[in-house]
Amino acid sequence: MSAVRVVRLRVVRGRAVVLPELSCEVPSGAVTGLLGPSGSGKSTLLRAVVGVQRVAGGTIDVLGLPAGSPSLRARVGYMTQAPSVYSDLTVRENLRFFARVLGAPPAAVAKAIADVALDDFSDRVVARLSGGQRTRVSLAAALLGSPELLVLDEPTVGLDPVLRRDLWELFHTLADGGTTLLVSSHVMDEADRCDTLLLLRDGTLIAQDTPAAIRARTGAEQLDEAFLRLVESA
Repeated sequence: MSAVRVVRLRVVRGRAVVLPELSCEVPSGAVTGLLGPSGSGKSTLLRAVVGVQRVAGGTIDVLGLPAGSPSLRARVGYMTQAPSVYSDLTVRENLRFFARVLGAPPAAVAKAIADVALDDFSDRVVARLSGGQRTRVSLAAALLGSPELLVLDEPTVGLDPVLRRDLWELFHTLADGGTTLLVSSHVMDEADRCDTLLLLRDGTLIAQDTPAAIRARTGAEQLDEAFLRLVESA
C-alpha cells in the first residue's frame, strides 16, 4: 500500500520545467530515500507532497487525500531544508508553541527533545545554537503530534557521524511503529540506510527500488556507482 502516489507531476518555474511529468510512489510504514544531486528537484517534489508547491499538472494523493487537504495538516510532519523555528525563543519554547498549534500533548515536547538529543540545550535560545542543532530543533517540531507521514528535507546536513547514525536509527524505529518517512539527501552513503529509494536526476526519476535491487540492476557494488551507471544509461 502506498502512503503517497504521484502521477505525472509537472512543475514549472518561469520558463524552466523543474519536474516534467514525474510519477512515483512512497510505500507505507517504510523509510523512502529521495536522493539526487543538488538542483535535481528533490525539494520541489517534497513541497508538492505537503501541498505548498504550485503545480502545472498531475495529481498527488497523500494518505488517501489530495495533497494539501486541510485534514492532512495534523497527519503530515514537514521539515524544511532551512531551519523553520523562531530564533528568539528557546528550544523548549519553540516546541511548546508548535505543540499547541498541532494540539499535541505536553509530554510530546519532552519526547521530541529527547529523540533529537537536545536535552542539554532545551533552555537555550535557538539563535545561540549551531547550524546542526537548529536543524535538530526543526526535526523535533516535525515529530510533534506523532504524524503518520514525515517529510524531511536534508535532515542530516551538518550533523556529525554519530548523530547522523542515531537519527537514522530513530527514523527506522518510527517506521517500525507504522510511520511513513520520505527523506531527501544528496549524500549517496545514506542510501543504504533506506528501505527503498527514489533516485532523481534533472527532475526525472531514474530509479525506484530497494538498494539491493538497484545494485543488482546495475551490477555495481556501491550505490554512488550504481547512480552513475543509471545516469549514463538513461
